[in-house]
Amino acid sequence: MQQKKQVIINYLMSQYSELDADDRELVDKAMKMTEASYAPYSNFHVGAAVRLENGVIVGGCNQENAVYPAGLCAERVAVFSSQAQYPNTKILSLAISARNTEGEFVTVPVSPCGSCRQVILEQEMRFGQPVRILLVGLNGVFIFNSIRDLLPFAFSEESLGS
Repeated sequence: MQQKKQVIINYLMSQYSELDADDRELVDKAMKMTEASYAPYSNFHVGAAVRLENGVIVGGCNQENAVYPAGLCAERVAVFSSQAQYPNTKILSLAISARNTEGEFVTVPVSPCGSCRQVILEQEMRFGQPVRILLVGLNGVFIFNSIRDLLPFAFSEESLGS
């Protein structure tokens, strides 16, 4: 017998001015990272910043390539860079910001792609702790307590069976 189910995603919407000092610092870094983005094909510049358990903030930005699959999203650049520099340090939070093709910050926050969501989930599974996600737009910041809120039917270690 079929059963109707639903997924409910809980998140906060906050204004930049309502964020605490740590979150504002992380958002500022993500916004700054859009300036380092290499996006000659899409002209869509994305910046990301992760805050590690040791207090360090590591930034990343999207890197495009004429061979499209060879590029990398800002989120993965930030996550991979943080883990290369601090391999055993938990990621506490990740902020993502973007500039549109006109060079202006987006009004509505952009969300990580599926590959980035899976990479962030791997960090949660690796360290047994959720990663807070802050999606930044001029009209507000969406705050998620875990990437699982954006990836409700995730492929995880449980999917591999035992």
